[in-house]
Amino acid sequence: MIFGHRALAALALAVAISTPAMAQDARTVPQSRSEMQLSFAPLVKQTANAVVNVYAERVVERRSIFAGDPFFEEFFGQRMPNRTEKQSSLGSGVIVGRNGLVVTNNHVIEGADDIKVALADGREFPCKIILKDDRLDLAVLKIQSDGPFDIVPIGDSDAVEVGDLVLAMGNPFGVGQTVTSGIVSALARNQISNGDFGFFIQTDAAINPGNSGGGLINMKGELIGINTAIFSRGGGSNGVGFAIPANLVKVFVASAEGGNGSFIRPFVGATFEPVTSDVAEALGLERARGALVTAVVAGGPAESAGMRPGQVVTAVNGIPVEHPDALGYRLTTVGIGHEARVTISENGGAREITLKLERAPETQPRDERLIEGRNPFAGAVVANLSPRLADELRMPTSLQGVVITEINRGSPAARIGLEPKDIVRSVNGTAIDSSKTLESVVAEDASFWRVEIERNGQIIRQFFR
Repeated sequence: MIFGHRALAALALAVAISTPAMAQDARTVPQSRSEMQLSFAPLVKQTANAVVNVYAERVVERRSIFAGDPFFEEFFGQRMPNRTEKQSSLGSGVIVGRNGLVVTNNHVIEGADDIKVALADGREFPCKIILKDDRLDLAVLKIQSDGPFDIVPIGDSDAVEVGDLVLAMGNPFGVGQTVTSGIVSALARNQISNGDFGFFIQTDAAINPGNSGGGLINMKGELIGINTAIFSRGGGSNGVGFAIPANLVKVFVASAEGGNGSFIRPFVGATFEPVTSDVAEALGLERARGALVTAVVAGGPAESAGMRPGQVVTAVNGIPVEHPDALGYRLTTVGIGHEARVTISENGGAREITLKLERAPETQPRDERLIEGRNPFAGAVVANLSPRLADELRMPTSLQGVVITEINRGSPAARIGLEPKDIVRSVNGTAIDSSKTLESVVAEDASFWRVEIERNGQIIRQFFR
């Protein structure tokens, strides 16, 4: 007999409701008609009021079509101002603290001037942002009310298995709270977003625009993921949705509760690449998995632990690592100030090292400077690179030199094509080792400029008059 999702619901609910004494991870097929007629309704009632709709409103400026036109500015002056208008976005969120802490996606509330949440019982509350991070695409909001509120407890996403039944709860297309069911289709999916790393739970439970920030709920009524993305060619659900695992959400919420102004990632002091089949064969690995160490920062935690280029990280605290994104996820969930047991493969054997997880150091003062005057860098803000600044800019922490952090719109630096993250290597033959050196060199007001910059690992040489 072939069973659909309703029959599979009987399986999970028979275990969770009918036979509570049974081992929690026991799995069996429906044994009777009554088991096949079980419903998700009790689970939905248990969690529905802790899944909220998030309404974010932002004010944007619409530039007048006549702005910048000398004729209209001369004759109409300020009578042709730029217009402002409000834009609204809809998303979802999950209450995880009885004091009103709500987890959602950063892209739901990005740039918002006013944020409100609506509960399933019809109540609405204003919110303020406690912590957000665009690289993880997570945000924590605080409902402006004393509460207490119903919550969805955060579960252990490492206990999730492919094939587990799940519910996706949210507000798709703004139609109101909606519940869909499905299974966990895959784990440790990467290359889904442009964030720090990819480590997503994949599900076939229908997720649509507006579900972002909603909860992926297991059969115990626990939050195992925050729905964040879909794979779709037409904008609708194709049964391929992705959720940020709850264990990362747990660390992020703890950071918000600790009063941190930003989410700090652990500094490893090494760079990694995926293990290809050719690399696996050359290193004597049974299969292509893990994170290949390609560079190690002198004096960093990785070097102190004994990590060297050419080694392959295969596990963290005994949990297998499939790719570099998975390694980043595992170390982040361990957290700064803790130690991780890292398994490395080398010369056909495996051994374990202890890696201390620290905050990226600022090895030299940033000494940010706005370059002015008549030179190619005028309008650029430059600073001295350190592992901490490189991490903030999403650059390899092994890089050194003077980096452009910001470029003023319409400045000479912008017009010649300089970009943030460009590293200034030399100007007119002088090596640039600090922001002070760069400011001193360009102050000479030369008639000819020979500039060498590094962009994404490539050296670019340009000449200006």
